[in-house]
Amino acid sequence: MQLQENDKDGSFAKKIEIFSHDYLKCCLSFLSAEDPKRFFVKKFILSFISSSQLLEDFLDYHGAKNNKNWYYYRELSAAVRHLSLASYSQTHILNRITFYDLPVLENFVDEGKATLDFLVETILKMAPEILAEAHRLGIPVPKEIYSPVDFPSVTTKDKLEYDIDDDNKDLQKESIVKIASEFLNIADDLDHYSFYEPYDINGIRSIVPGRINEVEIRHFEMLVHNLQSSFDTYVIHGGYRFGNRKLKQLRGLFSVVFHLLQIIGRLLHFYERHLHDAGYKSLYKKSQEKLSLLVDPDLLLEHTINYGLYFVCYFLTNGKDFAKEILNENIERSSIAVGIPVSLGFHSRPSLLVAKIVQHYGGQVELCVGTDRFDASNVLDIQWAGGKIQKENTKEVIFEGDVRALKDIKILAGVNYGEDTMGKGVPLPKELKYLK
Repeated sequence: MQLQENDKDGSFAKKIEIFSHDYLKCCLSFLSAEDPKRFFVKKFILSFISSSQLLEDFLDYHGAKNNKNWYYYRELSAAVRHLSLASYSQTHILNRITFYDLPVLENFVDEGKATLDFLVETILKMAPEILAEAHRLGIPVPKEIYSPVDFPSVTTKDKLEYDIDDDNKDLQKESIVKIASEFLNIADDLDHYSFYEPYDINGIRSIVPGRINEVEIRHFEMLVHNLQSSFDTYVIHGGYRFGNRKLKQLRGLFSVVFHLLQIIGRLLHFYERHLHDAGYKSLYKKSQEKLSLLVDPDLLLEHTINYGLYFVCYFLTNGKDFAKEILNENIERSSIAVGIPVSLGFHSRPSLLVAKIVQHYGGQVELCVGTDRFDASNVLDIQWAGGKIQKENTKEVIFEGDVRALKDIKILAGVNYGEDTMGKGVPLPKELKYLK
């Protein structure tokens, strides 16, 4: 059965007017505002996002990406959508910053405000171009505009009564341990992106999109989003004002990282898809040139990398010690007695494998030799212990700490720490496949 049109005139000409109406009204209202930046609050941004997405979907359905006359109008709607999505995430961060209770902020707030200013000014610069393109295409521009009172801020001075208990007795230690461990793993995976001085534009172009691109960032965004969802489901259901402050600070860390990754992902998508010279058709290049006059590619990349990526790495790095502290407060502890590597003792290979196991789980584990204790996450510490073991002709050692790591160390010890008596590597059990 065919679907029936819900309006009498189902023509493209009629519907493009309908699907452009709210989008063009937002552009016109934004341009007409006495203070456009104050106009750009969450409710208004969402109107821009939804209206631009509806228009973009409508144009895509009718093949605008393959039509010379309509291609640029479609590109402008996509640009507004991605820049508005990034603006929404940045506005959310600034609105919630006091609740995140983050570690030392450096100039995070100032850089965030500068990034939002860039996004707002860019969209403001695009608005006349959008209206001009609508006029060229014969699309009527609405005569009425929105009033600033239609778009109040989400924040008020009032707070609802805090009357749902969020006490520690409901917390699940197993979930806390899992989440803290995953936070550490994500931080380690992103560690190779860390930098301490801002990139110049040539440095940024050398890594975007080759090393840092939308696909890579989306991967980390998904991981951090899953972490946040697990935390909200299994650890703390309520807000940020009371309860276990330390756990809520951890939540604040990966929450701000998640929203920063959203911003980076949207801006990289826009850059790679709409500004980066990756196309071969002259129409695409002409559109890129037009958009580059409205959206400065260099400034967009600088805010994406020197603000977004920098602070993602900053908060993850600064959160490592915090996550380890929480992890070690909640892990189940035990001890195991195992033999030392046959023939060669704790030289490089077995020391490295033990350290990798401990680092994988993130919890504290110590290698005990007599009354001495060594950090089992540190290769050099284990080798120092190896010297003492050899000197004292010790045949058995004790590992104490995180039961998860101890379980895998016992498996590793069962295959002589991954080598034969001549020091040659042997296949590891499937339980230790993450060591490869």
